[in-house]
Amino acid sequence: MNKIVFGPITSRRFGQSLGIDLSPDAKQCNFDCIYCELKGAKPVDTIQNPPSVQKVVDAVKEALLKYKDIDVITLTANGEPTLYPHLQELIQELNSIKKDSKLLILSNGATSSSKQTREILKEIDIVKLSLDCATQRCFNKIDRPLKGLHVEDIVQGIREFRKIYSKELVIEILVVAGINDKEEEFEALRTILKEIQPDRIDISTVDRPPAYDVKSVSIPRLKELAGILSSLPISLAYKRDYSEEKRDFTKEEILNMIDKRPQSFDDVHISFSTKSIQILEQLVEENFLHVKSVAGVNFYKLKDRA
Repeated sequence: MNKIVFGPITSRRFGQSLGIDLSPDAKQCNFDCIYCELKGAKPVDTIQNPPSVQKVVDAVKEALLKYKDIDVITLTANGEPTLYPHLQELIQELNSIKKDSKLLILSNGATSSSKQTREILKEIDIVKLSLDCATQRCFNKIDRPLKGLHVEDIVQGIREFRKIYSKELVIEILVVAGINDKEEEFEALRTILKEIQPDRIDISTVDRPPAYDVKSVSIPRLKELAGILSSLPISLAYKRDYSEEKRDFTKEEILNMIDKRPQSFDDVHISFSTKSIQILEQLVEENFLHVKSVAGVNFYKLKDRA
């Protein structure tokens, strides 16, 4: 495989992913996030010396001939993919060759304040945007943005994007100890996210070795913070070796829990006893609950009984 196309890799949240690196030679991003695994670099507002659309498309075509059953073709970068100057043309070309695969973009969300970017992104099947903070002070500390970028503008851009985008919108929050792990920050995020109504919210913490000296938070703390975002569809990134005591829940407790926060299959696997899982499956059979898949992650949700 060449430097532009990589994988397929198995993504727990998106399935079999074929990646496209739109900045294969160097990190080029409008953020310099303190948790990024790439070496720190000065923020920029464009990708210099990008690969041509034709070169990218040819590489993807070659990969699709070799690899079958690709769930998502993922636009990413050593940095920010929406800085790629030929993004609209590339998306058009990829949509014409993707067949049964979905097109996914992993973006930090900074350019969502641009109407032109929003119009381009709405042609993508799954859009994943980062929103680590709701306040400018926190935003400056964790995302270290290009001068002139303001979190209020980004939030407003995401609001406007949601108005024109009816496909799968995923918001990602990455939690860093001592910075955005405060209740007040998540309360502010809750207000914003309840208005935006993303299809899924991924909450994770520092997992890979970061470029800067920052620390992760514990899984129990992630769960506490997720609890603040009540009733929203949360997908927690559990560490592979994480486990907790399996608990017995009654039918009423399960319904009340899922009413407050839809439970992912991972949530159930981590914390439900065998007996509780049997009750959960019975509630699905009895039409109290149903399973909804959002960008490759399955959730148990309350069935609308109106």
